[in-house]
Amino acid sequence: MHRGKKRGAPQSQADKSKSYPVTEPMELLPFLIKNISGAGRNVVKSILAHGQVSVGGKSTTAYNYPLQPGQTVTVGKDRPQEKLPLEGLSILFEDEHIIVIKKDSGLLSISSDAAPENEITAYRQLMAHVRQENAKNRIFVVHRLDRDTSGVMMFAKSEAVQQQLQNSWQDTVQERIYVALVEGAVKKEKGTISSWLKESKTLKMYSSSYPKDGLHAVTHYKVLRSNKNFSLLEVNLETGRKNQIRVHMEDIGHPVVGDKKYGARTRIIGRLGLHARVLAFTHPITGKLVRFETDIPKLFLKPFHTTE
Repeated sequence: MHRGKKRGAPQSQADKSKSYPVTEPMELLPFLIKNISGAGRNVVKSILAHGQVSVGGKSTTAYNYPLQPGQTVTVGKDRPQEKLPLEGLSILFEDEHIIVIKKDSGLLSISSDAAPENEITAYRQLMAHVRQENAKNRIFVVHRLDRDTSGVMMFAKSEAVQQQLQNSWQDTVQERIYVALVEGAVKKEKGTISSWLKESKTLKMYSSSYPKDGLHAVTHYKVLRSNKNFSLLEVNLETGRKNQIRVHMEDIGHPVVGDKKYGARTRIIGRLGLHARVLAFTHPITGKLVRFETDIPKLFLKPFHTTE
């Protein structure tokens, strides 16, 4: 036989909620008014609106939810903790080890030296998100996307997982595919760009053809759509260097749309034409291959509707 709880142990959620069996078909609001003693219509409406009511274990806020005999309605005493709104990102996957997100163009991955101290970043928002569950929770940067690049990126939820991912990045990542909207008609259907990248004092990356003159960078591309003014490329990264795609596109004379820093002259879509579409990797703990794919941003197709 189970003994009672140890003194001082926190109450479980079950202790703070009350369940009511449904014996006849009726809508949820009248059922609650009938069953919750001493609560007026407005109090019941407030309990419903704050997500404190669940039917068969699933939370609902619908006043007219149709109840059937055999179901159980549970009313919690505590309001569920409201999730923080996330700006410029959405969570694609989360477990106890990693968070995978889709980041919008314009959102910083993590604060830079040049950024204002209170600037909203993916890192700050996700830190607040994990700390809602436990104030000691933290997240750790694994890789970055430029502010104006959108798409899939990953954070670790422990330093050990971060180190593991960073130390084995080349082996862990199976696919890292981008789409790039670039200026001009790319003549070669497929190609590979290989060079050595180094950073200048002004933080601009430069490409060198001399071996060992910087970090080796290899980019593969294939043309998805093309007209006389623009090309849409699928870009596969063999190495992940800072600004790699942007530098390499400038190298072949087709800078990424909106990328003034690396030679672009157009801003046809009002943002940088670069999106991290696919990230597939071996999960650092389970060892399973996980793959996250997002759609090509509709804006990237705009030049092909108007200037065929």
